[in-house]
Amino acid sequence: MELRGIQDLRGQGLSFSLPSAGIPASSVITTVQQQDYSASVWLRRKDKLEHSQQKCIVIFALVCCFAVLVALIFSAVDVWGEDEDGITEENCSKDCRLVLVENIPEDISFLDNGTSHLPLSAGLYNLLDRAIRVVEIVSPLWLLNSSDYESSFQPAAKQGRELLSRLQGLKAKGVKLKISSGMIDSTELKTLAKYNAEVHYINMSALTKGSMQSSFWVVDRRHFYIGSASMDWRSLAIRKELGVLVYNCSCLALDLHKVFSLYWGLQYRDFIPSFWSKRLFALFNRDTPLDLTFNSTKAQAYISSSPDVFIPRDRSTDLEAISKVIQEAVHFIYLSITDYLPLIGSSTHRYWSRIDGLIREALILRKVRVRLLISCWEQTHPLTFNFIWSLRSLCMEQANCSLEAKFFSPRVQTDGSLQGINHNRFMVTDRAIYLGNLDWVGNEFTFNAGAGLVISQLEGVEERNSTVVEQLQATFERDWFSRYSHLLQANKIPVCNKHQINRPVTVKAGRLDNGPVPIRKGQHDNGPAPMRNHHRVNGQTSDQTRHHDDILSKISHQGMTNGLLPIIDRYQERGHVKMGHLDNRQVRIKGNNHDNPMDVPSQSAESSGLREIPSGAP
Repeated sequence: MELRGIQDLRGQGLSFSLPSAGIPASSVITTVQQQDYSASVWLRRKDKLEHSQQKCIVIFALVCCFAVLVALIFSAVDVWGEDEDGITEENCSKDCRLVLVENIPEDISFLDNGTSHLPLSAGLYNLLDRAIRVVEIVSPLWLLNSSDYESSFQPAAKQGRELLSRLQGLKAKGVKLKISSGMIDSTELKTLAKYNAEVHYINMSALTKGSMQSSFWVVDRRHFYIGSASMDWRSLAIRKELGVLVYNCSCLALDLHKVFSLYWGLQYRDFIPSFWSKRLFALFNRDTPLDLTFNSTKAQAYISSSPDVFIPRDRSTDLEAISKVIQEAVHFIYLSITDYLPLIGSSTHRYWSRIDGLIREALILRKVRVRLLISCWEQTHPLTFNFIWSLRSLCMEQANCSLEAKFFSPRVQTDGSLQGINHNRFMVTDRAIYLGNLDWVGNEFTFNAGAGLVISQLEGVEERNSTVVEQLQATFERDWFSRYSHLLQANKIPVCNKHQINRPVTVKAGRLDNGPVPIRKGQHDNGPAPMRNHHRVNGQTSDQTRHHDDILSKISHQGMTNGLLPIIDRYQERGHVKMGHLDNRQVRIKGNNHDNPMDVPSQSAESSGLREIPSGAP
């Protein structure tokens, strides 16, 4: 039996030596048990080894998947190669030349000794002449081709065609043209694409429910333009625009190029990456601005952008930039902007205090003098004046408190078109400037894409040329004291322009029903609203416009007897006029439950007029 058991163990592959003859059987059994134990230990070790190998394989696979995921995330935004032209953060230029550029419509004339700057069209042509390798452009609108009719009564309209021709000529020079645009249907972009221009479209509606409002150029990552003008013939002809050209300033140009690269990589995407590529991180911001020289004068500068969801690491938002400029002002704050409306919301509207609160703080706590120069045109929201009156009321019986407001009024031509709209978007203080692309409206900073430039002059600089801060201050004061600016007077509502009404106006139960009217798009538009030509429509004449104003005047006087102020409810499609109590200069408006707070029909009014409120109003 013992021998059979030993043979069975050998048959199972366990090798051991039989004890020599004469050894007791008990010793043989002990030996077998020991070797059986050793075999079981080896088998357990083998199982553990195999299990460890499986774990290693799983861990390695997870690491590989994670690496691929990170690579996909960081490649979500495609960017231009870093070393294509040899410009890096270490060798970029900080000795820069800055030139203010503006477009002044032909029928606007200032005093002979008034401040003047390089024409916008000439500045853009100069940038194209300097281009060697690549021109990158972001614009909210592409409409450079004016019609023959428009060119016939506006000779300056031909400048748009000339600019388009020069952009087409970049192909022959071997210069790349890269354009980042919102989802717009533009004949000009299609034409430029035939001349080898690369065009990337950004679906801002899907990304932020806003629109592309950025307007800047970057040339060879050495020179750039940023300002209020878009690629629209009207920006080169009949709108008052202002911007800056910066030459041989590759440090700032490289940083603005990073904003362009962010847009470039978002083509057709319907989501915003959770992580931005390191190549998109800002080089400078409000806490660490770039030390440089502008026109041989020491200064500091950085680039900001909007909205918050488009902000990679180290980039300051436009609101942060504006806040810092306002908070550091000591003596004065001058604002020249198209629209000012501290409201935000889509279906409901609420007070947006981000900028309005800073101005109030500067007025009351720091006694900084504030001047607001706002455009008064067909798209001016009626609540704008209520908010300005609210700001002015802070200085009542307050020593050393000064807030002045004027509106820059366009002219209505014989054909009904508007000219001379002040499209500027800048702020200048005694220490710095902010020049951006957005109107100062809550929804603009929240939903729309824009960029800004902040330049501050260093304290204690004795030997200096005329700084950009001083130049922009002189520009503001020229506009402020011009015959085109009108003081916002107490008890008077500015009436900004003439507008034709499509249907006869009827008044029902204290309500103005005027049928469908053209509306302005707000944060969801694809650029500035086009200029309107007010010709005879459906056989109507300007008598209907005067009839409309007469009705508003009657409603105004009737309402004031009850302590009410007429507010044109431009949120609503029916064009109702509602009556809001002016308790403590606040307006209460009911029934505004609509998707877009900025979709407003144009106000019917006469150009550059004032509608007086009875003295019982505040």
